[in-house]
Amino acid sequence: MSVIQKIQDKYGKVMAIIIALALVVFVIMLAFENGGSLFRGDVTTVGKVNGEAVEYNKFRVMVEQQTQMMQQRGMGSNSEMLAQQANEGAWNSEIARILLTQEAGKVGIDIGKKELNDLLFGQNPPQQLRQAFSDPQTGIYNPTLAQQQINQIKTKGTAEQKAEINAFLDQMLFQRLAEKYDALLTESISFPKWMIEKENAQNSLLSKISFVRAPYTSVPDSLVKVTDADIQSYINKHKKDFKQQESRSISYVAFNAAPNAADTAQARENILALKPAFDSAKNVKDYLMTQGINNYYDGYISGNRIQVPMKDSIFRVGTGNIYGPYLDGGHYALAKIVSSKTIPDTVSIRHILIGTVQMDPQTGQQIPIRDTATAKKLADSVALAIRNGANFDSLLVKFSTDQGSVNNGGKYENVPSGEMVPSFNDFIFGNPVGSKGVVKTEFGYHYIEILSQKGSATGYKIAYITKPIEASSETDMAANNLATKFASEATNQKTFEAAASAYSKTHGIFKTAAQDIPSTGSMIQGLGASRSFVKNIYNADLGDVLQPERVGDFYVVALITEVNKEGTMSPAKARMMVEPLLINQKKAEVITAKIGKVTTLEAAAGILKQPVEAADSLRFGGQSAMSLGFEPKVIGAAFNKANISKVVSEPIAGTQGVYVVRVDNLSNTPVQSANVEETRQMRFMQAKQQAQFQSLQALREAATVKDYRSKFY
Repeated sequence: MSVIQKIQDKYGKVMAIIIALALVVFVIMLAFENGGSLFRGDVTTVGKVNGEAVEYNKFRVMVEQQTQMMQQRGMGSNSEMLAQQANEGAWNSEIARILLTQEAGKVGIDIGKKELNDLLFGQNPPQQLRQAFSDPQTGIYNPTLAQQQINQIKTKGTAEQKAEINAFLDQMLFQRLAEKYDALLTESISFPKWMIEKENAQNSLLSKISFVRAPYTSVPDSLVKVTDADIQSYINKHKKDFKQQESRSISYVAFNAAPNAADTAQARENILALKPAFDSAKNVKDYLMTQGINNYYDGYISGNRIQVPMKDSIFRVGTGNIYGPYLDGGHYALAKIVSSKTIPDTVSIRHILIGTVQMDPQTGQQIPIRDTATAKKLADSVALAIRNGANFDSLLVKFSTDQGSVNNGGKYENVPSGEMVPSFNDFIFGNPVGSKGVVKTEFGYHYIEILSQKGSATGYKIAYITKPIEASSETDMAANNLATKFASEATNQKTFEAAASAYSKTHGIFKTAAQDIPSTGSMIQGLGASRSFVKNIYNADLGDVLQPERVGDFYVVALITEVNKEGTMSPAKARMMVEPLLINQKKAEVITAKIGKVTTLEAAAGILKQPVEAADSLRFGGQSAMSLGFEPKVIGAAFNKANISKVVSEPIAGTQGVYVVRVDNLSNTPVQSANVEETRQMRFMQAKQQAQFQSLQALREAATVKDYRSKFY
């Protein structure tokens, strides 16, 4: 029998048990990595709002939609930041939807089938449906066609089409539900006439007081002590003000891996190498394409509208010449003036677009609607018909696919250069008033009439080449090696602090802090965005030192300095906010005890060794006198009729000190007569705007929200 056979016979059962145990451990690890456990089926739950689950698959689609919307708005320059903002936007929207739906259900607000049909197919349909199902010849909305199309998608459409239409309908229902709920609250707001009149009467009062003030600064801080018990007592009385979300804080040392002087010099040499070919290129657009640059604007732009560094120097080199290299942000750039000529400042036109593509209201993507040859033939026919006396407005309504301008007679007024696509731009800025013609663009064929032009300026066609200034592998490696060396020396809190102190002296690299990093966050104060880094922070324990990680232009070594659980702040966390208040309270007690029983201002002045001061012309609803400052409690006492010609019997602990106050006079004065009805209406509008925000905010504050997103993102 072979040796291998003996081993199999002797240890086969043992190995089977070991493999089985390894598989169990592997399954357990997968379960926990995905945010769940072996004992509950919540591995797909992103969060819960008052017990209602937010499922991952649905939430993922919401995040993707939010991302697409933000990208369309030009908000995609930083992928980490974009992902974070899209995630937060989707989360807040879903919380709002759930809370509003739950609350509306409690009070009996609903949207029936008839109301939904009226919303979609009535007199005021959604803009998306109106655009998609209006007759292109008459512009009249066809509700029957819209209803048939929606029903067909719901019964026979693809899974993606069904998801899109259901999302659209859900959004419609939510918006209508929100309108009803807002109306329930806002229409109940009222400002009675008597209340406005009472406020007017209060505003007519004028008070004069004399007072003795003992500022809190007159008591040394060393005489008072704020303990953790004092802070905890204050927190217990104001728990609502000290709610906190889960967060962590770090100290970190960042090792710069950004391009250095040598890298900058190399980048300059690299772009200089392109200058001869750029200079000799006969077709600038084609040459730029070979360099991977496909955003060249082949149209004239007024020099007044061009916003690039060194533009005056660029203009001076003249047509056909190159300026540069010059610095433009983190790039080196070359600029070549392709051509220049005098153009108007602005132009007003009207046009009819015979489109080859149209925006899909559901997906936001362009879809073909006719081929190029058909569009060209129709555009030429429109131009011929107008030359022969046909009515422009009739043809506009019948044929134009630019719905944004149809209601305005096809007009675009006071258009600046560079606003339109190049061929459209050059036609309207390169021809005189009254010119008419057919122009091809990426959207189709435009019949254009130039109505008027204003001003005059030099227009330029300028081509740019830019190359980023990037760190070399040597620069990157040097920063990485230094960070790795630091991490080997900083293995716990004590050694981290010692190493940070040493490196500040030897390398000029200083320790920095980032406070209150949320579990779902990505931004790190002073560094930039890195979701991976934040996840590693949350995978560590208090006092742990993380291994070097690249965040933006830095290799970062971080120490976990604070772990804050969701709930109420600890005294240590709240001390910075609470301690100044409690110090003043304790100082107020010291000063009040020193004053003793209040008799006269003169007596209080003698005890406190402070002068008697005066403040007159005080208004109840107006600004305090400069001599008094912001002291609401003192103002309240000044307008209490029971205090007239008396010294207030108790010292008043204000915001800046303790006051002994005597109300010398309280009189009525004429004030500008106020229109009560106008005031009521203004107050109503202000309160209505606040209520629309505060109502949802109140629901959120009262809700129980569980956020598990950090397990998935």
